Amino acid sequence: MNVDSISIAISMTHMPDSRNWFTSMPSLRRRHFPRTRADGKKIHVGGLQLINFASNDYLGLSHHPRVVGAAQEALGRHGLGSGASRLVCGDAPVFHELEQALAEWKGYEAALLVGSGMLANIGLLHALAGRHDVMFTDRLNHASLVDGARLSGARVRRFPHRDTKTLEALLESTEARRRIIVTDGIFSMDGDMAPLTELRHLAEKHDALLIVDDAHGIGTLPDPRGACAMAGLSGHERLVEIGTFGKAFGGYGAFILGSQPLIDGLRQRLRTMIYSTALPYAIAQAMLVALDLIREGTLTARLQRNIGVFRRCCAGIPVMTSETAIQPVMLGDDTRALNTAKKLREKGFFVPAIRPPTVPEGTSRLRITLSSHHEAEEIRGLAEAIRDCLHE
Repeated sequence: MNVDSISIAISMTHMPDSRNWFTSMPSLRRRHFPRTRADGKKIHVGGLQLINFASNDYLGLSHHPRVVGAAQEALGRHGLGSGASRLVCGDAPVFHELEQALAEWKGYEAALLVGSGMLANIGLLHALAGRHDVMFTDRLNHASLVDGARLSGARVRRFPHRDTKTLEALLESTEARRRIIVTDGIFSMDGDMAPLTELRHLAEKHDALLIVDDAHGIGTLPDPRGACAMAGLSGHERLVEIGTFGKAFGGYGAFILGSQPLIDGLRQRLRTMIYSTALPYAIAQAMLVALDLIREGTLTARLQRNIGVFRRCCAGIPVMTSETAIQPVMLGDDTRALNTAKKLREKGFFVPAIRPPTVPEGTSRLRITLSSHHEAEEIRGLAEAIRDCLHE
């Protein structure tokens, strides 16, 4: 046996199989899948019934009788699955009705339904950019935007969170013909809002496209149409907006909003839509009803009231600056965050600890999300419980 053969034989003995392919995860960073059962604003975890301050169901529409009733009626007429992709035989009139309603409400020429927010963001960035283009992305963008930028093949330049001065310097230093600025509307772990007015100005000044994922803004802000509407950007020719049904709408799926030519182009190029089974018809029917409820504004107004209640009673709590439904309590240390979440469960509140790699090192936190269904006394009780846990 020659030297090469011996080397190959030795290396083969150390080849991992499925049992040792991954390196072990430190216990403090290990993700868990707790078996839970949602019941409105309550959640059942480990034999306990807790008040849920972790859900993104900001308006409680996942359990709204009108929304659930619309889904049940559609299930009776159309069955469960759509059966195919939209381009084969999985399309339905209700999809087009929902797209038109979303575009008109949000102030865009057209909309396109996609299976999920992850599929929307990955597919959109892949469809828009290639290796000769440059994407400028906020460092705290959601993982779906991070992965979409990587998979697009474009050169990616990241700028510090909300730092428009650094972004402008990066824009000025590139000679690429096509530039794309990518940001969340509301950042899911910090609860703060992107500087959208400044980003639009930079997009216009430097001839760039602006992509905004407003998953956590639509339905939750003083203007229920979301962060782009609040900034007066809806329908801008340089703007492409992504929204989701999995947050304030209380359902599942996502949508992309933009000009008619851009949406027409995505119908031919968005691989995550073209090669995916279409949403169930029942989901689309239910989301039409959810849209009507959001447009009424009553539930959003109640959510805004609850945000104000929490902000007024969080003295002594290291809560980050946020005027949105996402209220992070910064604890820094993994162990401290986990122990505080455990103590809160013992006091009747479900607030999970968020740790790296979901957030940067040294920024472990509690992520509180408020709902229109929460009562003021429940919010005050949570704030008091957090203070007690931190002072124990």
